[in-house]
Amino acid sequence: MSDSLNAPDAPPSAPHDPGESVRHTRTRGEPRFPDGPRADPAGSHFERRIRSFQPRRSRVTAGQADALQRLWPTWGLDIDGQRVIDLGELFGNDRPVVLEIGFGMGEATARMAAADPGTNILAVDVHTPGQGNLLNLAERDGLSNVRVGNGDAIILLREMLGPDALDGLRVYFPDPWPKKRHHKRRLIQPEFLTLAAARLKPCAIVHCATDWEPYAEQMLEVLGAHPDFENTRAEGGFAPRPGFRPLTRFEGQGLDKGHVVNDLLFRRVPHRER
Repeated sequence: MSDSLNAPDAPPSAPHDPGESVRHTRTRGEPRFPDGPRADPAGSHFERRIRSFQPRRSRVTAGQADALQRLWPTWGLDIDGQRVIDLGELFGNDRPVVLEIGFGMGEATARMAAADPGTNILAVDVHTPGQGNLLNLAERDGLSNVRVGNGDAIILLREMLGPDALDGLRVYFPDPWPKKRHHKRRLIQPEFLTLAAARLKPCAIVHCATDWEPYAEQMLEVLGAHPDFENTRAEGGFAPRPGFRPLTRFEGQGLDKGHVVNDLLFRRVPHRER
């Protein structure tokens, strides 16, 4: 889960340009970011299983490292699976909370948070540079409605959130795992949706987007067949990109190459009597 092989560990003592990549030599056992995200917050407390993500190893800039050190204690959450969290306490208010799984470098997350300050966003990823970048953006733009989660979103959903805790779920451009033998690693599967449904309030929206058409078709099939969700489009099928989801640089590059981006908007149906 850690990308410590190629990334620095703490802000250097000498001044650096915020965008410059830096290295830091640690003594054995020294934490990578003493006041920042932990390398593997859940540790060995939970079962080994196939995961839908793999950490990307890239360097952390000095500015990102500084943000991780300074801001993590206030705006960060290590997903250790050891307690049920109070989202009102985490954000300091009782506004609606949307979970975003996989935010990359955080630009789209920051823009959505700025455009909708009345909604809290709990953004989860394992990419340390992205965590630092989103914290930087949140501080720069005064986004008090963003919290950054570090670790496995499955553990967060299963162990750390109570029933009906979330007002929405966003999964934008997840790893498509294109090889057939890897399809079992894809996040949007019936078991995941059953878990997510237990944490979503009735009528909460699940919003997925992908530029990998075979995965989009699978998402549509799996969501459409799940009894806890219904398509927001009466005629079924994919939805136009809603105005609140920003067009990212990554997405724009894909569109320039002829990729087709599909959005899916499904609603959590009201709870049925058991």
